[in-house]
Amino acid sequence: MSLGHDTLPKLLLANARRYGQRKVAMREKEYGIWQTFRWSHYLEHVRDFALGLAHLGFRRGDKLAIIGDNRPQLYWAFVAAEALGGVPVPIYQDAIASEIQYVLDHSDTTIVVTEDQEQVDKILEMKDRLPKVAYIIFEDPKGMRHYAYPFLLSFSHVQDLGRRFGHAHPGYFEAEVTKGQGDDIAVINYTSGTTGAPKGVMLTHHNLIATAENYLQVDPLTDRDEIVAYLPMAWIGDTFFSVVLSFLSGAAVSCPEDVTTVRQDFREIGPTMTFAPPRIWENLLTQAHVRVGDAHWLQRRLCQWLLPLGMQAAALRMEGKPLPLSLRLRTWLGEWLVYAPLRDQLGLRRTRSATTGGAAIGPEVVQFFRGIGVNLKQLYGMTECSAPATVQRDDAVKMDSAGQPIPGVEVKISAGGEVLLRGPGVFIGYYKDPEATARVLQDGWLATGDAGFLDQDGHLVIIDRARDVSHLLDGSVFAPQYIENRLKFSPYIKEAVAVGHQRPYVVAMLNVDLETVGNWAEKRGLPYSGYADLAQKPEVYELVFQEIARVNAGLNAPLRIKKFVLLHKELDPDDAEITRTRKLRRRFVYDKYRDIIEALYTEGVPEVKVKATVTYEDGHTSEIERSLKIGTVWDG
Repeated sequence: MSLGHDTLPKLLLANARRYGQRKVAMREKEYGIWQTFRWSHYLEHVRDFALGLAHLGFRRGDKLAIIGDNRPQLYWAFVAAEALGGVPVPIYQDAIASEIQYVLDHSDTTIVVTEDQEQVDKILEMKDRLPKVAYIIFEDPKGMRHYAYPFLLSFSHVQDLGRRFGHAHPGYFEAEVTKGQGDDIAVINYTSGTTGAPKGVMLTHHNLIATAENYLQVDPLTDRDEIVAYLPMAWIGDTFFSVVLSFLSGAAVSCPEDVTTVRQDFREIGPTMTFAPPRIWENLLTQAHVRVGDAHWLQRRLCQWLLPLGMQAAALRMEGKPLPLSLRLRTWLGEWLVYAPLRDQLGLRRTRSATTGGAAIGPEVVQFFRGIGVNLKQLYGMTECSAPATVQRDDAVKMDSAGQPIPGVEVKISAGGEVLLRGPGVFIGYYKDPEATARVLQDGWLATGDAGFLDQDGHLVIIDRARDVSHLLDGSVFAPQYIENRLKFSPYIKEAVAVGHQRPYVVAMLNVDLETVGNWAEKRGLPYSGYADLAQKPEVYELVFQEIARVNAGLNAPLRIKKFVLLHKELDPDDAEITRTRKLRRRFVYDKYRDIIEALYTEGVPEVKVKATVTYEDGHTSEIERSLKIGTVWDG
């Protein structure tokens, strides 16, 4: 608990005094070896960097942007800015130049801390359009030997400057930390911008700490717990779990070596608590399906027999029903033969608490993981309320709910069916956007933009984004996200876009999963030259047809998908089709692919020609032209 410490830097000072070198605060895997930093080391690195920033003229209220993968140095920079009364502004590491420029300029950033040469090059390309940026600091010097700019400094050099500054100004760091107050802005997180330009969400130390203290009352964490930091630092979920919860509980945070080694690093660390958005759990589910498909015939048969039994048992437990003796015996066998080995392969062998949030998750995904013994729970929240507002309790998990409000949070439903929140985590406003703030904040209540209801047990059930809930021509309620999540339970379908507003029936535009479907095609000797070629194979259409037929079997007749098309390209953040957190920019996609949608609703049309502009990471574009087949599934 915070014990009266009202800012994150004050909590760091308290942890360094309490744990010193006894407890690991952070790890980083480098060159295959785990490097450890204890709480005293964490504080030392933060102090040196903060004093280095002070030497460079960074002062209270200044903004410091952070761009890169999860690295201890970037977390140290995050807290160092706060220690001086400044504000960290994390940015998605895969953002294109125009997105980065917008955030840096809008946030009034003066110093940018980057991970490596790739991020430095992005900033250098637009440096002349960023007059407010005074310094660029890099953590990894690889490839930077011949970069000679007076405003470009290495992380270690800034720490050296800080040590000298500290000798000349004893007590400066501690004095600045003491000046901090709970109402100071702790971070500005830019939203993913599903409906327009990103907005800077201002969260105070009090917002974050109070929310985390309330959360820990229902999902406890201690200094014996392990967390792996692998989600984008620009996402509020990473700040909440990897910084705030860690500082409050003393839990150790480990940074993977690389984005490609996360799964292996997960297995080595064995996190006891993990948080991931639905796309991660969907990817894990896909990996599980692939592993089962690649297994020896006996293992494959055992999985095909025991996995459905585990899901059946999970469903009964969530409904509060007793398990028949025969099912208990078979799932006990499954634990030894299938469930435990699979958890180990997925890096979840020690996980006692797993949560998902940030978007809706398919009920089958929850059922699968709980069926193999992973305590997967759903939470609901958003950046504007400091991450979690509701969470499922261990003994009260429902597949269709996001749980009950955490202590201190109130939830009510407006007359129009919109979810409203009130609590200590509700943000103080959007940076430099009072009009947008006024639209979502009224009398302390946050208008979430989500449609939902509270069930008889007080669980919050989210239907969809309020603006996306509509009706078919026959009056049937159409919530596209509900159908899309069911489709994405398939290991072969990566993204789905359902269409049906004021239409006679539902259609879908889909992306196949290149890795899974590519593996499937290779086993059958189907050659392909890339994603676009693979997606248009007749055999792949038949594969997806079977998956849609499975989903249709569980839908009410009016909501069943009648036609579908496999898109010529993957939905991409660089093309503004999805956000960096892989949320669909629905209106944009509907407009961009309106010709495909109209073809899906035109009888007798077997295919549709598309011409599209693809934007690459460096900003250049190219035109592609394809003919997409239209598949028919349901004739009812």
